[in-house]
Amino acid sequence: MTEKHTAAATLSILVADDERLAREELCYLLRELPDIEISGAATNGLEALELIRQHEPDLVLLDVQMPGLDGLGVVRQLLEGGGRMPHVIFVTAYDQYAVQAFEVNAVDYLLKPVDRSRLSISLDRVRRLIEARTPPETKIAKVAAQWQARAGGRTKLLVKQANRLFLVDAEDLVYATIEDGLITIVSTIIEGQSNYRTIEELQSNLDPSTFWRVHRSYLVNINKIKEVVPWFKSSYQLRMDDKKHTEIPVSRAQTRRLRELLKL
Repeated sequence: MTEKHTAAATLSILVADDERLAREELCYLLRELPDIEISGAATNGLEALELIRQHEPDLVLLDVQMPGLDGLGVVRQLLEGGGRMPHVIFVTAYDQYAVQAFEVNAVDYLLKPVDRSRLSISLDRVRRLIEARTPPETKIAKVAAQWQARAGGRTKLLVKQANRLFLVDAEDLVYATIEDGLITIVSTIIEGQSNYRTIEELQSNLDPSTFWRVHRSYLVNINKIKEVVPWFKSSYQLRMDDKKHTEIPVSRAQTRRLRELLKL
């Protein structure tokens, strides 16, 4: 171990997230915890790589989805580069249902918005790994491969219409909505009911870089958004590219993300 690890058991941590508010919130939570040194905050994957190689942090809190080079791309490049590999905690905005398969001892995840106690538990886990001199490479590579395979998502969706079952390409899905426990799928060619029971279950089987939970009752294909419409009290609606040009509300929690993504 280097002197940095033995002196005061201080964890040096790099935060990488393209959303400013998410970065600031993580840094705020970290500053309230003992024996933490924030070595930097990256706004994208390429900057994260540069700062990791420059500062060699013990741990990276790494957002899964970032423009250009995402969190998985960062991990792959670090593994291929052959340099010192930090421990990694993935940070994701997706529901726990979608990430249960990746909860392993050597690599953790945090669900946005990050809970202070959950963060503390994750950091304690990393400290134990460092004390045991457990190399992060093997497990990180395995989990990254699993996540990448899952990120591809399901390519076909089953849609029921008038007692007939149709297969729809996932990329043709415009949006999905749930009402009274029934999920309706609206695609570019057909509208009908899904065999999934919850929006969470449907979302977990789709590409997370394409399908966005903009409201508790709506899941949209970001490639099928036709227009962003300003709405009441600084909120927005999304006008979709379906036959009816359906307008879908963006929840207050997701409005912040919309502004970040589109620089509104």
